[in-house]
Amino acid sequence: MAFSGGADSAFLLAAAVRTLGARHVLALTTESSSLPAAERDAARAFAARLGVRHELVPSDEMAREGYRANGGDRCRFCKTELMAVLGPVARAAGMAHLATGTNADDVRAGFRPGIAAAAEAGAVTPLCDAGLTKAQVRAISRTWGLPTWDKPAAACLSSRVAYGVVITPARLARVERAETALRAVLVRDGIAVRNLRVRDLGQSARIEVDGPLSAVVGGHPPALAAVREAGFASVEVDPLGYREGAMNELLADPESYR
Repeated sequence: MAFSGGADSAFLLAAAVRTLGARHVLALTTESSSLPAAERDAARAFAARLGVRHELVPSDEMAREGYRANGGDRCRFCKTELMAVLGPVARAAGMAHLATGTNADDVRAGFRPGIAAAAEAGAVTPLCDAGLTKAQVRAISRTWGLPTWDKPAAACLSSRVAYGVVITPARLARVERAETALRAVLVRDGIAVRNLRVRDLGQSARIEVDGPLSAVVGGHPPALAAVREAGFASVEVDPLGYREGAMNELLADPESYR
Protein backbone atom coordinates (compact mmCIF):
# COMPACT_ATOMS: atom_id res chain seq x y z
CA MET A 1 0.00 0.00 0.00
CA ALA A 2 1.06 3.54 -0.78
CA PHE A 3 0.49 4.72 2.78
CA SER A 4 0.42 8.43 3.53
CA GLY A 5 -1.08 8.03 6.99
CA GLY A 6 -4.21 10.00 6.12
CA ALA A 7 -7.75 8.84 6.88
CA ASP A 8 -8.22 7.03 3.56
CA SER A 9 -4.94 5.13 3.37
CA ALA A 10 -5.10 4.31 7.09
CA PHE A 11 -8.56 2.80 6.68
CA LEU A 12 -7.48 0.84 3.61
CA LEU A 13 -4.43 -0.46 5.44
CA ALA A 14 -6.59 -1.62 8.36
CA ALA A 15 -9.05 -3.25 5.95
CA ALA A 16 -6.21 -5.06 4.17
CA VAL A 17 -4.92 -6.41 7.49
CA ARG A 18 -8.39 -7.59 8.45
CA THR A 19 -8.82 -9.33 5.12
CA LEU A 20 -5.36 -10.68 4.33
CA GLY A 21 -3.53 -10.72 7.64
CA ALA A 22 -0.67 -8.42 8.57
CA ARG A 23 2.04 -10.65 7.10
CA HIS A 24 0.52 -10.30 3.62
CA VAL A 25 0.48 -6.50 3.74
CA LEU A 26 3.29 -3.98 3.28
CA ALA A 27 2.88 -0.27 4.01
CA LEU A 28 5.14 1.99 1.98
CA THR A 29 5.55 5.68 2.75
CA THR A 30 7.65 7.90 0.53
CA GLU A 31 10.09 10.13 2.34
CA SER A 32 10.86 13.49 0.79
CA SER A 33 10.89 17.20 1.52
CA SER A 34 7.18 17.38 0.63
CA LEU A 35 6.16 15.17 3.57
CA PRO A 36 5.83 16.93 6.94
CA ALA A 37 7.85 15.18 9.64
CA ALA A 38 4.76 14.89 11.84
CA GLU A 39 2.92 12.97 9.11
CA ARG A 40 5.82 10.56 8.66
CA ASP A 41 5.94 9.85 12.39
CA ALA A 42 2.17 9.37 12.58
CA ALA A 43 2.24 6.91 9.67
CA ARG A 44 4.97 4.90 11.36
CA ALA A 45 3.01 4.74 14.63
CA PHE A 46 -0.23 3.69 12.91
CA ALA A 47 1.44 0.87 10.99
CA ALA A 48 3.09 -0.34 14.19
CA ARG A 49 -0.30 -0.37 15.91
CA LEU A 50 -1.57 -2.77 13.21
CA GLY A 51 1.57 -4.89 13.31
CA VAL A 52 2.22 -4.19 9.64
CA ARG A 53 5.61 -4.03 7.99
CA HIS A 54 6.30 -0.39 7.22
CA GLU A 55 9.06 1.00 5.06
CA LEU A 56 10.09 4.57 4.36
CA VAL A 57 11.13 4.78 0.72
CA PRO A 58 13.17 7.79 -0.44
CA SER A 59 11.62 9.67 -3.34
CA ASP A 60 12.91 12.62 -5.33
CA GLU A 61 10.08 14.57 -6.86
CA MET A 62 12.44 17.53 -7.14
CA ALA A 63 14.39 15.69 -9.83
CA ARG A 64 11.36 16.01 -12.11
CA GLU A 65 11.28 19.33 -13.92
CA GLY A 66 7.49 19.32 -14.21
CA TYR A 67 7.18 18.97 -10.46
CA ARG A 68 9.56 21.84 -9.72
CA ALA A 69 7.86 24.05 -12.29
CA ASN A 70 4.63 23.66 -10.30
CA GLY A 71 2.08 23.94 -13.05
CA GLY A 72 -1.50 22.78 -12.71
CA ASP A 73 -0.36 19.24 -13.45
CA ARG A 74 2.23 19.09 -10.65
CA CYS A 75 0.47 16.15 -8.96
CA ARG A 76 0.95 14.06 -12.09
CA PHE A 77 4.72 14.28 -11.71
CA CYS A 78 4.49 13.55 -8.00
CA LYS A 79 2.42 10.40 -8.48
CA THR A 80 4.64 9.29 -11.34
CA GLU A 81 7.63 9.50 -9.00
CA LEU A 82 5.73 7.77 -6.20
CA MET A 83 4.83 4.81 -8.39
CA ALA A 84 8.34 4.66 -9.84
CA VAL A 85 9.95 4.25 -6.42
CA LEU A 86 7.26 2.20 -4.65
CA GLY A 87 6.54 -0.24 -7.47
CA PRO A 88 9.95 -1.97 -7.38
CA VAL A 89 9.87 -2.22 -3.58
CA ALA A 90 6.42 -3.82 -3.67
CA ARG A 91 7.44 -6.29 -6.38
CA ALA A 92 10.66 -7.21 -4.59
CA ALA A 93 8.59 -8.01 -1.49
CA GLY A 94 6.38 -10.34 -3.51
CA MET A 95 3.29 -8.13 -3.42
CA ALA A 96 0.73 -8.72 -6.15
CA HIS A 97 -0.68 -5.20 -6.16
CA LEU A 98 0.17 -1.64 -5.18
CA ALA A 99 -2.91 0.12 -3.82
CA THR A 100 -3.65 3.77 -3.12
CA GLY A 101 -6.26 5.30 -0.81
CA THR A 102 -8.18 7.03 -3.61
CA ASN A 103 -11.86 7.13 -2.64
CA ALA A 104 -15.04 7.60 -4.67
CA ASP A 105 -15.23 11.32 -3.88
CA ASP A 106 -11.70 11.86 -5.20
CA VAL A 107 -12.67 10.57 -8.63
CA ARG A 108 -15.85 12.62 -8.78
CA ALA A 109 -13.93 15.78 -7.83
CA GLY A 110 -12.51 15.86 -11.35
CA PHE A 111 -9.32 17.87 -10.76
CA ARG A 112 -7.00 14.96 -9.99
CA PRO A 113 -4.08 14.65 -12.44
CA GLY A 114 -2.23 12.56 -9.85
CA ILE A 115 -4.94 9.88 -9.81
CA ALA A 116 -4.66 9.52 -13.57
CA ALA A 117 -0.88 9.09 -13.33
CA ALA A 118 -1.18 6.42 -10.62
CA ALA A 119 -3.78 4.52 -12.67
CA GLU A 120 -1.55 4.62 -15.75
CA ALA A 121 1.24 3.11 -13.65
CA GLY A 122 -0.99 0.22 -12.55
CA ALA A 123 -2.12 1.27 -9.07
CA VAL A 124 -5.32 -0.32 -7.76
CA THR A 125 -7.95 1.69 -5.88
CA PRO A 126 -10.07 -0.59 -3.65
CA LEU A 127 -11.94 2.23 -1.90
CA CYS A 128 -12.98 3.81 -5.18
CA ASP A 129 -13.86 0.43 -6.68
CA ALA A 130 -16.13 -0.26 -3.71
CA GLY A 131 -17.78 3.16 -4.10
CA LEU A 132 -16.71 4.28 -0.61
CA THR A 133 -16.87 8.02 -0.01
CA LYS A 134 -14.80 10.02 2.45
CA ALA A 135 -17.76 10.19 4.84
CA GLN A 136 -18.18 6.43 4.74
CA VAL A 137 -14.46 5.87 5.27
CA ARG A 138 -14.59 8.09 8.36
CA ALA A 139 -17.74 6.42 9.68
CA ILE A 140 -16.35 2.89 9.38
CA SER A 141 -12.98 4.00 10.75
CA ARG A 142 -14.76 5.32 13.82
CA THR A 143 -16.61 2.03 14.25
CA TRP A 144 -13.32 0.17 14.02
CA GLY A 145 -11.71 2.44 16.59
CA LEU A 146 -9.11 3.85 14.22
CA PRO A 147 -7.57 7.08 15.54
CA THR A 148 -7.57 8.52 12.03
CA TRP A 149 -11.37 8.55 11.72
CA ASP A 150 -11.54 12.32 12.23
CA LYS A 151 -8.05 13.25 11.10
CA PRO A 152 -8.10 16.46 9.04
CA ALA A 153 -6.96 16.30 5.43
CA ALA A 154 -3.17 16.55 5.23
CA ALA A 155 -2.02 17.04 1.66
CA CYS A 156 1.68 17.32 0.82
CA LEU A 157 3.51 20.57 1.49
CA SER A 158 3.73 21.38 -2.22
CA SER A 159 -0.05 21.75 -2.31
CA ARG A 160 0.43 24.92 -0.26
CA VAL A 161 2.49 26.63 -2.96
CA ALA A 162 0.71 28.74 -5.57
CA TYR A 163 0.91 27.29 -9.07
CA GLY A 164 3.70 28.87 -11.07
CA VAL A 165 5.86 29.49 -8.01
CA VAL A 166 8.86 27.15 -8.31
CA ILE A 167 8.97 24.34 -5.75
CA THR A 168 12.22 24.07 -3.76
CA PRO A 169 13.12 22.20 -0.56
CA ALA A 170 13.72 25.55 1.17
CA ARG A 171 10.27 26.80 0.21
CA LEU A 172 8.60 23.66 1.53
CA ALA A 173 10.59 23.86 4.75
CA ARG A 174 9.42 27.46 5.19
CA VAL A 175 5.79 26.40 4.82
CA GLU A 176 6.26 23.61 7.35
CA ARG A 177 7.91 26.01 9.84
CA ALA A 178 5.09 28.50 9.39
CA GLU A 179 2.31 25.96 9.91
CA THR A 180 4.03 24.43 12.93
CA ALA A 181 4.61 27.84 14.52
CA LEU A 182 1.10 29.05 13.76
CA ARG A 183 -0.57 25.98 15.21
CA ALA A 184 1.58 26.23 18.34
CA VAL A 185 0.52 29.85 18.88
CA LEU A 186 -3.16 29.06 18.36
CA VAL A 187 -3.02 26.14 20.79
CA ARG A 188 -1.18 28.26 23.35
CA ASP A 189 -3.74 31.03 23.09
CA GLY A 190 -6.80 28.77 23.20
CA ILE A 191 -7.91 29.18 19.57
CA ALA A 192 -8.99 25.68 18.60
CA VAL A 193 -8.71 25.20 14.84
CA ARG A 194 -9.21 21.90 13.07
CA ASN A 195 -8.01 22.72 9.57
CA LEU A 196 -5.02 24.97 9.01
CA ARG A 197 -2.96 25.84 5.95
CA VAL A 198 -0.29 28.40 5.20
CA ARG A 199 -0.39 29.05 1.46
CA ASP A 200 2.84 30.27 -0.12
CA LEU A 201 2.08 32.96 -2.70
CA GLY A 202 5.72 33.77 -3.39
CA GLN A 203 6.95 36.36 -0.93
CA SER A 204 3.65 36.57 0.93
CA ALA A 205 1.59 33.98 2.79
CA ARG A 206 -2.12 33.39 3.09
CA ILE A 207 -3.52 31.65 6.15
CA GLU A 208 -6.54 29.42 5.84
CA VAL A 209 -8.34 28.12 8.92
CA ASP A 210 -11.88 26.90 9.57
CA GLY A 211 -14.21 29.56 8.17
CA PRO A 212 -15.81 30.77 11.44
CA LEU A 213 -12.35 31.35 12.92
CA SER A 214 -10.88 33.35 10.03
CA ALA A 215 -11.71 36.70 11.60
CA VAL A 216 -10.44 35.55 14.99
CA VAL A 217 -7.07 34.49 13.59
CA GLY A 218 -6.87 37.58 11.40
CA GLY A 219 -7.31 39.76 14.46
CA HIS A 220 -4.70 37.91 16.50
CA PRO A 221 -1.29 39.60 15.99
CA PRO A 222 0.79 36.74 17.47
CA ALA A 223 -0.64 34.36 14.86
CA LEU A 224 0.32 36.63 11.99
CA ALA A 225 3.74 37.25 13.53
CA ALA A 226 4.43 33.52 13.79
CA VAL A 227 4.00 33.13 10.04
CA ARG A 228 6.04 36.22 9.18
CA GLU A 229 8.88 35.02 11.40
CA ALA A 230 9.00 31.77 9.43
CA GLY A 231 10.27 33.83 6.49
CA PHE A 232 7.34 35.55 4.76
CA ALA A 233 7.37 39.27 3.96
CA SER A 234 3.65 39.68 4.57
CA VAL A 235 0.70 37.63 5.78
CA GLU A 236 -3.05 37.72 5.19
CA VAL A 237 -5.94 35.55 6.30
CA ASP A 238 -8.35 34.18 3.70
CA PRO A 239 -11.83 35.36 4.78
CA LEU A 240 -13.42 32.37 3.00
CA GLY A 241 -11.58 29.96 5.29
CA TYR A 242 -10.00 26.61 4.58
CA ARG A 243 -11.27 24.53 1.68
CA GLU A 244 -9.69 21.66 -0.21
CA GLY A 245 -8.30 22.63 -3.59
CA ALA A 246 -8.19 26.34 -2.78
CA MET A 247 -5.07 26.79 -4.91
CA ASN A 248 -6.90 25.41 -7.94
CA GLU A 249 -9.07 28.53 -7.84
CA LEU A 250 -6.03 30.58 -8.89
CA LEU A 251 -5.49 28.66 -12.14
CA ALA A 252 -6.48 30.53 -15.28
CA ASP A 253 -7.89 27.36 -16.88
CA PRO A 254 -8.36 24.56 -14.34
CA GLU A 255 -10.52 22.57 -16.78
CA SER A 256 -7.49 21.88 -18.95
CA TYR A 257 -5.98 19.75 -16.19
CA ARG A 258 -8.99 17.54 -15.58
